[in-house]
Amino acid sequence: MARTMEHAKGSRGLPVAEDPRWARVLARDRTADGQFWYSVATTGVYCRPSCPSRPANPENVGLHETLEAARATGFRPCKRCKPDGPSLDAENAAIVAKACRLIESSDAPPSLADLAAAVGRSPGYLHRLFKASTGLTPKDYAVGRRAARVRDNLTADNTVTEAIYDAGFNSSGRFYEKSTEMLGMTPSRYRAGGENEDIRFAVGASSLGAILVASSAKGVAAILIGDDPDDLARDLQDRFPKARLIGGDAQYEALVAKVVGLVEAPGLGLDLPLDVRGTAFQQRVWQALREIPAGETASYTDIALRIGLPKAVRAVAGACAANNIALAIPCHRVVRNDGALSGYAWGVERKRTFLEREKPALGPRPAAGPGEGGMKAE
Repeated sequence: MARTMEHAKGSRGLPVAEDPRWARVLARDRTADGQFWYSVATTGVYCRPSCPSRPANPENVGLHETLEAARATGFRPCKRCKPDGPSLDAENAAIVAKACRLIESSDAPPSLADLAAAVGRSPGYLHRLFKASTGLTPKDYAVGRRAARVRDNLTADNTVTEAIYDAGFNSSGRFYEKSTEMLGMTPSRYRAGGENEDIRFAVGASSLGAILVASSAKGVAAILIGDDPDDLARDLQDRFPKARLIGGDAQYEALVAKVVGLVEAPGLGLDLPLDVRGTAFQQRVWQALREIPAGETASYTDIALRIGLPKAVRAVAGACAANNIALAIPCHRVVRNDGALSGYAWGVERKRTFLEREKPALGPRPAAGPGEGGMKAE
């Protein structure tokens, strides 16, 4: 009995049941792995906090700051959670990293079956693990890497044909089928650095400041909001550094007037084609944002769930922050889990106003939390 009572004390002197670390054990918190270990006198084993075994009676548990302290109990390592080895998250990260290296080093995208065999996992398991870790399927990752290889080769001294075959395409026809989607323009134009791409723009005024609207031949490529028109123009130049920026004429300024109207009544939406430029993951997030009805909000966690990547909350926040097209891609409708306003590229007060204009029947909104000036994921 004395041994049991002695074992039920954590290394910090608290009874185990009152130690905050015990709550993490009960929650099987993987983020606690490596921070401490626990041992169980009745079974004679020591474990990591995320161990899937049935919770022990805390009166029989000891909490240990180090692995050496857990081993010093004389107990054996648990066969289920294997506390002496790397954590499951670390193992999975190593598997995904190995798969990424295989994709990057292959001339042609390897099949899912070949990747799975190389990392020693089933194809289904690897597919789920890879997507949960990177936000992309192995195929999408391979496509992105090939696109990056093409871009690198086109900016070098290679010809377009050399760039195509160096990137692993076995025919020019297959490449040209996807080239515009991959590069955002024709290969020859990209090779020239996009210098021949025309971006038309104009600046208007609204009740919330200056509005800059810019369009390519495909559609609206940027809607920027700020206090200083000159700053907005410089921002546009930074976003499209090699394009030819052309001031809009009277007809184009009519389009700007539509966007100004959207600022005054954001719930109406913008019925204009968009030129959305971003990674495959960003575009999935932005599409999910466009599906949030006016007058409603969603959290970063909600968006991550909607795109099927519940662990990608921070990546979702990053995609929101990278949005070039204010209002038309309504990242202002994304809030924190508790409903409080988070950061917004064009200012939190503007975000608050947009939401109030979309849903005037709402009562007072929760005050923005600390650090609302920057994009933060919950």
